[in-house]
Amino acid sequence: MQRLYKPVRLGIVFVLVAVIIAFYAAVMYRYQIYDTYVPEDEVPLQRTIARIVTLPAARGNIYDRNGVLLASGRPAYNITLNRMALLRVPNRNEIIMELLYTAMDEEVAHNDTFPVTRGAPFMFLMNMSNEQKRRLDIYLEYFGHELDITASDLLTWMREHYGIDYTIGIADARLICGIRYELEVRAIIGNLTPYIFASDVDAAFVTIVEERGLIGVHTEVDYVREYHTSYAAHIIGYIGRLTSEEYEKYGQEPYNYPMDAIIGKTGVELAFEQELRGISGLQTIRTNDTGAIMEIITDREPEPGKHIVLSIDSGLQVAVEHALQAQIDYINLEREWERSQGLRPVDVDDAITGGAVVVTDVRTGELLASATYPTYNPMTLSRDFALLSLDPTMPLFNRATHGRYNPGSTYKMVTAFAGLRNGAIDRTTTIPDLGRYTRYEGVGDGFAPSCWIYSSHGLTHGSVNVVQAIECSCNYFFIQMSEWYSGNVGGSAQGAEGLAAAAQEFGLGMSTGLELSENIGRLATPEWKMAALRQSWVAADTVLAAFGQGHNLFTPVQLANYAATIANGGVLNRLTILRRIRSADFSELLYSHEREILNVIEDTEYIKLLQDGMNAVARGNRGTARNVFQNYPVRVAAKTGTVQVEGRDTNDGVFVCYAPADNPEIAISIVVEKGGSGSQVMDIARMIFDYYFRAEITVLATPFGELIP
Repeated sequence: MQRLYKPVRLGIVFVLVAVIIAFYAAVMYRYQIYDTYVPEDEVPLQRTIARIVTLPAARGNIYDRNGVLLASGRPAYNITLNRMALLRVPNRNEIIMELLYTAMDEEVAHNDTFPVTRGAPFMFLMNMSNEQKRRLDIYLEYFGHELDITASDLLTWMREHYGIDYTIGIADARLICGIRYELEVRAIIGNLTPYIFASDVDAAFVTIVEERGLIGVHTEVDYVREYHTSYAAHIIGYIGRLTSEEYEKYGQEPYNYPMDAIIGKTGVELAFEQELRGISGLQTIRTNDTGAIMEIITDREPEPGKHIVLSIDSGLQVAVEHALQAQIDYINLEREWERSQGLRPVDVDDAITGGAVVVTDVRTGELLASATYPTYNPMTLSRDFALLSLDPTMPLFNRATHGRYNPGSTYKMVTAFAGLRNGAIDRTTTIPDLGRYTRYEGVGDGFAPSCWIYSSHGLTHGSVNVVQAIECSCNYFFIQMSEWYSGNVGGSAQGAEGLAAAAQEFGLGMSTGLELSENIGRLATPEWKMAALRQSWVAADTVLAAFGQGHNLFTPVQLANYAATIANGGVLNRLTILRRIRSADFSELLYSHEREILNVIEDTEYIKLLQDGMNAVARGNRGTARNVFQNYPVRVAAKTGTVQVEGRDTNDGVFVCYAPADNPEIAISIVVEKGGSGSQVMDIARMIFDYYFRAEITVLATPFGELIP
């Protein structure tokens, strides 16, 4: 009996079935997983259209320590376009044109990142962003164009490709091409957020658009970030879309952000991005061919972000920013007047270029205020960003956390502490100020540093001990003491290492622990000099470091924490700007700040001598801050600093202090570029104390204007 089938034929059938299944599986994988782009001629015709809508989560609010609202999100309407719905109708370009005309009539700006000018002669934008360039390259490569194609040739091709009627004017055609490009490039790339035609439109415009009944045009609710203060810009920070570089981090686990998600860029917005962001929801909306909604299914409800309560005091922040601005304006005006009177050289560029002030709570390590000059208004940042980015004074740069400055004579407390603990000096040791230190005068370039009073007036401070040396800021004392200290530890290189180690105990040259992004500064050591400059350490380097010059660079936040560590007897607190985190509905307290100690300096008897010296700076008869603080109602402990900066004719002014001296509460650091000296900028601290201790003193500074509503 003959078989109805043969094994060979059966095998062929199985192979054919397997090939067909594999083919369809590959196609489905391409469309659904690998390649989300669907060409226009492959769009399926169907009566019901389903689209997945992201339900944005409200970003959490930001408050100051007293509950003053600094930043929040408010609901906003966006007009979006659905590419697949448009491709199912033949008059898609007419729909887009009608939407564009409607926006023009109502004076509503639409989003167009297509990097081609909107008018003839058409050219690619000269200032297109890196992200615009990346998307354009992807678009051109996908359609097989050369990357050096001209804008005119590209528009000609797009007009043909998208079927834009030649009765439509060239300017309108460019606008339609821009919209089609926005939709297409998202489909090609596949992991971008949906295209928003117009953002944050009013209800009247929404009504007009919905009355048109345009297929593929939808209204969606989003949240817009609002800032409720024109102050604290560098603290609060700002948000913006991901760059391609940022996507390398946020596009991966555990974030999985879409490629053009909005994230915190700087400040608190960046530091607490994960807490503030929330989790978006998902919704499936089914419509018929006319755009009428047939069904809405919420697949996942959005989860709002958490609320951040900062340690800063908004009233104090206002006072600090005004004090910094007022003193800088005063110094600049004074110098202009002196120039007009022939008292100052006309060819010297001495206009102040920047500055920063930081105020901390010495008991808890909380940041109470932080100001940078120049600054910007967070309420108008989106409008002003382009100009601010090009401003040579760098108003977007946070000098308080990222500016690196030589500490000048404010470093002398570190040198004093190292010498006291090492045994190079004690409380009673006196050193005669001889004006010029001549030990190395015959070596090399004839290095012979002078005391500031000798350079300025040809005078000396006489014989001084460590407390008196801090009081009158005697360079000679600290130079000689560093020589004795280096001799005790084996040489100048070892002396430099010892000074750097002592500085770190006070938090200099290391992270403060602040949640905001910060620069850790630079500690001058033999290893650093060899690695950075390819030069060996010499005795002059140690001498310069000892009285605050040389290669050391620290940030204002580090200097404030340094002053606070002296104030509280040697306890180095971790700095923080975070006080509390609350749940989205405020029902739960998710985090509450507790003091965290980074280091405890055991040699409190030496810290006491540093305190005595800083007290004498403000109260003593030779104190460099006595003009402002000798009779001030609240006892202040302070140290002035003057920094010679290579390439500049005008010195930087540095000042650190704390108060009340006998029961410290707050510490302040001030750095003013081209400020002249610490003595010239210390009035900033007085104005801040005027505000902070306003209930305890009768003389107040000039009113600082309106507080944050």
